[in-house]
Amino acid sequence: MSIRVLGTGAADGWPNPFCGCASCAAARASGRVRAQTCAMVDSFLLDCGPETPRTAERCGASLTSVRHVLLTHDHPDHTAPAFLLYRSWVTSADDPLDVVGPASVIDGARQWLAPDTHVRFHVVAPGDSLVLAGGVVRVLAAAHTDDAVLYDVAAPSGRVLYATDTGPLPASTVAAARDAAYDVVLLEQTFGDLVSHGTSHLDLPAFADQVRRLRGVGAITDATDLVAVHLSHHNPPAPELARRLAAYGARIVDDGSLVGPGARNAQAPRDRAVPRSHDRDAAGADARDAQSPGDSDPRAHLRTLVIGGARSGKSTEAERLLAAAEDVTYVATSYPRSEDPEWVERVRRHQLQRPQHWSTIESLDLVGLLRTAGGPLLIDCLTLWLTRVMDEHEAWDDDVWAAGASEKVTAAVDDLVVAWRSTSRRVVAVTNEVGQGLVPDRASLRRFRDEMGRLNSRLAAETEDVRWCITGRVVHL
Repeated sequence: MSIRVLGTGAADGWPNPFCGCASCAAARASGRVRAQTCAMVDSFLLDCGPETPRTAERCGASLTSVRHVLLTHDHPDHTAPAFLLYRSWVTSADDPLDVVGPASVIDGARQWLAPDTHVRFHVVAPGDSLVLAGGVVRVLAAAHTDDAVLYDVAAPSGRVLYATDTGPLPASTVAAARDAAYDVVLLEQTFGDLVSHGTSHLDLPAFADQVRRLRGVGAITDATDLVAVHLSHHNPPAPELARRLAAYGARIVDDGSLVGPGARNAQAPRDRAVPRSHDRDAAGADARDAQSPGDSDPRAHLRTLVIGGARSGKSTEAERLLAAAEDVTYVATSYPRSEDPEWVERVRRHQLQRPQHWSTIESLDLVGLLRTAGGPLLIDCLTLWLTRVMDEHEAWDDDVWAAGASEKVTAAVDDLVVAWRSTSRRVVAVTNEVGQGLVPDRASLRRFRDEMGRLNSRLAAETEDVRWCITGRVVHL
């Protein structure tokens, strides 16, 4: 008994054989080639594209035990009905095969076999349920072609949600998955950071939102093995993609990997097509890094501090970490009103990129928020908080600073550090690295630079997950 992901790639696989982009080049360098998405759950084969039979052979997964083929839609990377002909050459009527799919799929598949075929065809639509010899199949709606479907399969090895291809899940599908507590969810994630694709597929922000919705109804639990599939070169290279997905409790695996309960750390058999020039030990290490979030798994952390310079990607990274969470409060520490058009536009862009279900408050009372029970907090940012604290105490003035403002600013920072250390809330805070440029020519600006550095260092000392952003890349400190 097993649950095996045979293919994890999109229609053109990953890498695309005609593409030389950085994502494809990194995949080639790792020796990792992802074929079109398909999976085996005991005697069930979920989708069968043109590459599926050869992929199974390369992975050492025999198709001889397959008794039921579930096809999601009639796109050629998911349904290549010639497999019916190949199977008919080595089996008899005593060895029947169930082929399940929407009407358009079954109509095309029938043409490959004679009327007295050994195949039993089942035309299905969302809401249908089939009891077959190997388990129970529930048919769910997809947001893709007119009659595309998704499958909920309960078999001896576990219960699996096979959710590809689809855009944001229909409400009926989320409702049907309530309390399913799947052992495995295979959820498509085709377009990575490309959100302007205009297709019925998922990108990284949309993937995170579907995870949030499925967690909200108990379909995904902490025990669920959540695997992203239907991956394309629009995604960042595999190690970076794995790091991003870990924030949502998801992972990527190699083609041929066993998944499900007890299989999270299992290694897939290596594809025999690894280039001769590639170091196999390095490839194995890369595979482990890409598949296991390890110490960097943000779900294991209560506090995260994201630091970087201007336009380094720090706010984007912070927002990614909580994109799949419910009840997030975004704490804006910027000045509430401004007559500067550039600043107003900057704030507007920040607001647009946040998930719509988040709530936003404008507040300097970080201590009070950290001491109050509740959902996750995203604080953006500590640099503006310190700026406004110094404004409040007129700490930019040299004489005022010497006359007692320094103690007041230090006391405010002390209170923040204590609240940060003792909070029970999941909190992600953004802060700026301001000390790596030229030394300012004014005492007040040098003072701010020094105070910012001290604040960052003190909070980092109380933080289990510190991330440094530079040129849009993230380094764990």
